[in-house]
Amino acid sequence: MSSSVTPNLNKALWEKGDFTRIAACMRQSGDALADSIGITRGMRVLDLGCGDGTTAIPAAQRGADVTGVDIAENLVAAGARRAEALGLANIVFQQGDASALQPLADKSFDLVVSMFGAMFAPRPFDVASEMVRVTAPGGRIVMGNWIPGDPTLVAQILKTSAAYTPPPPEGFISPMTWGVEENVIARFAAAGVPAGNISFLKDTYTFQSPGKPSAFLDDFRRYYGPTMNAFDAAEKDGRADALQSELDALFNRCNTSADATSIPATFLRVTVGVD
Repeated sequence: MSSSVTPNLNKALWEKGDFTRIAACMRQSGDALADSIGITRGMRVLDLGCGDGTTAIPAAQRGADVTGVDIAENLVAAGARRAEALGLANIVFQQGDASALQPLADKSFDLVVSMFGAMFAPRPFDVASEMVRVTAPGGRIVMGNWIPGDPTLVAQILKTSAAYTPPPPEGFISPMTWGVEENVIARFAAAGVPAGNISFLKDTYTFQSPGKPSAFLDDFRRYYGPTMNAFDAAEKDGRADALQSELDALFNRCNTSADATSIPATFLRVTVGVD
């Protein structure tokens, strides 16, 4: 029986695996980020594309009142379990779409943060508009976006994975376009933010894992939606071994630890002031 409901491919992508397994290797950087962007007690914070709380939970631990929103229901549930286990009553996780945040009121957050989350949502101009809408005057938006063509880990994972998957549907806008300053300026300009209110810097997120890089790659193959899709497609074409070899070389090349895994990944940090 056919259905007239169009599936949300973005939701399916992030619910396909178990991103909590990848996020576990990002905790230290998430904690450091909460300090570097000035999260303080009583601040109203929205973490958009929050996953299981890599940024949201450190924000709550610093006394902010935090709302975490993610498209993947399994990650929302995982974040709620983490918060409960830590005894955090000042954080709530809910399912939602970064390009349609209508349940959230206008001007209701002092800080909207999205680390590698909102960049994957469809309709980037709507995403920018929604982030501006829910930010209070005098508030800030902080995004972390992977940079197209960057030689470090995640940008290269996504680039390599794309080479093994079928062409995207017509009208698809790559999430990597959020890593280009001119695109960011255009999207927020359409939401009424002057270019002078937007600043950029290149920052680093470090993945830490106790095992070897090849074991860390296995986590991406088993739990990270884009990589899972790439291997699904590569297996159909008989190219899974080639993809495995290419990614294994990448992970080992990027590793800076002699006896474990420590892989820095460069990203574009975007800060937007909302008047």
